[in-house]
Amino acid sequence: MKKLILALNAYPVLPAHSPGESMNDWLRKAIGTLSSDQRRSADTHMIKLDLPRLGGIDLYLKDESTHPTGSLKHRLARSLFLHAICSGKITQDTPIVEASSGSTAISEAYFARLLGLHFTAVMPRSTAPRKIEQIERLGGHCHFVDHGPAVYAEAENLARRCNGHYMDQFTHAEAATDWRGNNNIAESIFTQLALEPHPIPRAIVMSAGTGGTSATLGRYLRYQGHATRLVGVDPENSVFYDSYHHGDRNLTTEACSRIEGIGRPRVEASFLPEVIDEMRRVPDAASIATIHWLEARIGKKAGGSTGTNLWGALSLAREMRERGETGSIVTLMCDGGERYLETYYNPRWIAEQIGDTSLYARMLEDID
Repeated sequence: MKKLILALNAYPVLPAHSPGESMNDWLRKAIGTLSSDQRRSADTHMIKLDLPRLGGIDLYLKDESTHPTGSLKHRLARSLFLHAICSGKITQDTPIVEASSGSTAISEAYFARLLGLHFTAVMPRSTAPRKIEQIERLGGHCHFVDHGPAVYAEAENLARRCNGHYMDQFTHAEAATDWRGNNNIAESIFTQLALEPHPIPRAIVMSAGTGGTSATLGRYLRYQGHATRLVGVDPENSVFYDSYHHGDRNLTTEACSRIEGIGRPRVEASFLPEVIDEMRRVPDAASIATIHWLEARIGKKAGGSTGTNLWGALSLAREMRERGETGSIVTLMCDGGERYLETYYNPRWIAEQIGDTSLYARMLEDID
């Protein structure tokens, strides 16, 4: 721990503040920097999948991998920094610590560098190597734990020891995001669908990591009075599905999700089951089969959480087709697959860690 704290003071970062600069001056500059990043970041693309056999059911994939840091977590990280700065938790000299399996840490490392702040990510040792490389390339430090559920206590302890701020995405995600609008992801989806054949989707499908995005989507749907259903999907080795169906927020598991970025060993504070209309479990093998199916159709790799989302959306589409219904369904591409070349796109890793995906690949053929 002592070596890690010393390392925090050794990273080359941009100057946090000028000599004689007051706290208010730094705060104004920090807010301006974050706001400028938001203006520079154009909205993400909405991909309409070409699936003629669905007949009258339009399926859209909002590609969040096009953010500057390559994932949906870019939105969250910016909101977390704004929330913490405006709440007085972060000043010009505050080290930032986060518990993360990778994507949030990449985005937070990006914003910490913009603001000239030290950043450390506490993560499982099994995190994809490409994510680790990206965090370090952005000037962050990676601190590993051998057991996934240990990230919370380790991050909190490290922040306390170095007099830093534990960002705690899992607690603050739902509070930090402006769910009423302000160009959040929900408002963006409906703006982009405005001229489509079915502008109000029958369902939005979303997996949960922190639970912050599903909370934003669910609140926005209710605020706007839309009839759209929010359908949650959860991978194996996660407690969200069981917690939703049993109403128990105290559930825990010692297992770790094999789908990075989603699924948790405990029910996170930002997970709000009250705004979710339905919750489904998705087998990990189905998630992996789906990202390979997607790559064959759009020529782009996606992370495993996209497979979980898309499998859920395709399942809903099949059910709508069987009932003779029409309409639209929206889900998210959470990040790109280039971060997972050693895992989700490595046949040996898939065989050892996930198993046979051929059953789900055959099921996907029914959609083509």
